[in-house]
Amino acid sequence: MEPLKNVVQALRAKKSLGQHFLTDPHILKRIVESAGPLNNTTVIEVGPGPGGLTREILAHPYKDLFLIEQDERCLPHLEKLKEPGPGKLTILQGDALLLPLHTLGQAPRKIISNLPYNISVPLLLQWLEHIDAFENLTLMFQKEVAARLTASPNTPDYGRLSVMCQWRTQVTKLFDLPPGAFVPPPKVASTVVQIVPSTPYNAVSWRALEHVTKAAFSKRRKMLRSTLKGLLSASQLEHLQIDPTRRAESLSVQEFCTLAAYWEKECATASSP
Repeated sequence: MEPLKNVVQALRAKKSLGQHFLTDPHILKRIVESAGPLNNTTVIEVGPGPGGLTREILAHPYKDLFLIEQDERCLPHLEKLKEPGPGKLTILQGDALLLPLHTLGQAPRKIISNLPYNISVPLLLQWLEHIDAFENLTLMFQKEVAARLTASPNTPDYGRLSVMCQWRTQVTKLFDLPPGAFVPPPKVASTVVQIVPSTPYNAVSWRALEHVTKAAFSKRRKMLRSTLKGLLSASQLEHLQIDPTRRAESLSVQEFCTLAAYWEKECATASSP
């Protein structure tokens, strides 16, 4: 097996792909152990790069391991990790945004990844839509993104991502990492979080909640009667006991679910072409 340090030096992280390689063995071990036991589990890693996190996963018993890597330069180095191990290792070259990760292998599934910063939020939103397919997600984000995942109403970080994540999951911040832990060092700090599926607040579809929150947070300083115009009228908001002069950042996740469920039942069909 190639020394990780040599692989990192040979690859040289690409800024265009949001690459920041994590090489500290103690941190890598801590991330994988945070995901819990991997026995009989399908493990999925997005953006393995030089394979630092992959090597740590390989040190644990698992059923299947899928590596999703877009950078063709990394593939030969990842192929060298295919030594006899505790489970089956499959390398998929391509854009993770175009791959249905929730269908890979068999349940239980866990995603363990140091996500490319430039696509971390779109990736997470895709996985949240199919969150029941996963046992948990142990992911590294920019610290500011992690703050948005766990933010409460009436705080600057609270937004659409907060609502969509907290609607169906429990999010726990595990630990922070300084820029110096990466090669090359990013300009921001990073945070490892764990996301675990939970019972939704109420019966509302992903489509409806996404549609309503996108509109509500489109102009944060505007009142709901303005941002939701065309979806829900002021009188309908009042019928739901939500003041039309409130702003999106003041609504709880439960209140957003109430709005989305009402819109889906009373308005969505009527407004469809």
